This record gives sequence, structure tokens and C-alpha cells, in this order.
Amino acid sequence: MVVYDKAQLEQISNKLRQLQIKMLHTIGPEYKGHPGPALSITDIITVLYFKLLRIDPVNPEWPDRDRFILSKGHACPALYVALAERGFFDKKHLATFRHAGSILQGHPDMKKTPGIDMTAGSLGHGLGAGVGMALAARIDKKDYRIYVLVGDGEMQEGLMWESIMSAGHYCLSNITLIIDRNRWQSCDAVDCTIDIEPLAKKLSSFGWLVKETGGHDYPGLIDALSPRDDSKPTAVIATTIKGKGVSFMEEDNSWHQRPISDEEYEKAMAELEEGEV
Repeated sequence: MVVYDKAQLEQISNKLRQLQIKMLHTIGPEYKGHPGPALSITDIITVLYFKLLRIDPVNPEWPDRDRFILSKGHACPALYVALAERGFFDKKHLATFRHAGSILQGHPDMKKTPGIDMTAGSLGHGLGAGVGMALAARIDKKDYRIYVLVGDGEMQEGLMWESIMSAGHYCLSNITLIIDRNRWQSCDAVDCTIDIEPLAKKLSSFGWLVKETGGHDYPGLIDALSPRDDSKPTAVIATTIKGKGVSFMEEDNSWHQRPISDEEYEKAMAELEEGEV
């Protein structure tokens, strides 16, 4: 585990945002990515990969590692740059994102990318896989933890609630569900599509310990995501800003998926570079 303080984590997160913008611009307009959803979760990814997760970049398949599942797989640019920064693979691969033959596809692929614990595609499947991993850890008497990051729109999926029931029923205290509550999904606001509130009460009623925090609040995230002795699975509702870190992308859902022009790249990078110490 690499341990950083709040100021260092903020600088790492800023660097990860720059790497994402550069990657998504470099690949060209024909390989458009998802900058909004990726920037939304960057601070969460930073806390996990640079503070909390028990992982080994030299040995990505270490049996006793903590597991992380990015169920909202389209936000993978945030995960890819974190893995590259931690040393799971060379940063030269970032320029090949979404290209045929690349180790970095448009959704995480555990058979292609070092450090990926679960292939993600259709939304709603990550938590079910995480529940299986948590049960396996219990059976094998292992102490690794499983973290599953989902979008709030993903909470509309029926499979999510089957998995939530299972984790609560089996009292899987070794799994943490992280909900990126940016209140947007691909085509509209979450609450206008299918309202998921009262989310905290629903999760609690299924036997989960529920924590609510700001998704860009490092002390809050560290406290909410840190392992604790409890007989319940943990759900962290992290309120975030879609497109966080780039002013013209924030809360603009057109950035859910679109390419970054030369002018937009220069503007975004100038803003992020201003945030450097």
C-alpha cells in the first residue's frame, strides 16, 4: 500500500486528470471516450489506488490482493491512467486506448489489461461478480477486500438489487459498494429516468451499512472506504460532479461521450496545469 496525505492525493488526482485528457485527445475523434464519467470518479480512484488498496503492480494476480471492479466500465480512462501511474503497465499504451489490438479497450478486460480484476461491459453486473469474490474469500479464509464502483444510473438495474440482497443476506463484511452519485446517466438526469431515492434507506433496509460522503472529499472518502469491523457489507454513496476538474465539462452531460478537439484540449490542460503546486 502506498500512503499519501491529502495534498499529495490532490496532486496525484490532478495528474490523473491530465493523463486522461491527453489520452482522450491523442486517440482522435474516431475513438471518442467518456470524459464526463471518468473525471467524476477520479478522486475515488485516487484514494483507492494510492491510499487504500492492498495491491502489487509487479504481481497483478497476487492471490491475497484486494479486488477492484469498475462496473461502470465506460469510465475506464480514470482506471487506466491510475494503473499506468502505479506501474501496472507502460504509459505508452495510453495512446492506443480503444484501438484494435490494444490492451486498453473501451471497457475493462481482465484478459488484456494487467490489474483488471473483472471484465465490465453491460451495466449492473459488477456487484454480482463482487459478491461471488467476497463469498470465495470467506470460503478460502482470505482477508482481502472487494470494492465495486457503480454509477447511480446503474442502480436502476434489477441485477443490482439481487446482488444487494445476496450481500446483505450473507453478511459480506468484506465487500464495499461505491456509488458514483453524479445524478446523470447517458441520456438524461438519473432522477428523470428512474428515480432511485431514497437510496440510503433502501440499502440500509437490505442489511447494508451506509456511508454518505463527498466524492471529491479526500478525508471523507478515506474514512468511508477504510475497512471496519462490522457484520454488514458497506455501501458508500459518494456525491460527485460529472466532468469534475474541467470547468466546461462539469455538469454538462454532452460530455458523457464525445471527442476532445484541439481547442478544448488546450483549454482543459491549461486549467489542470493551474492546479499544480
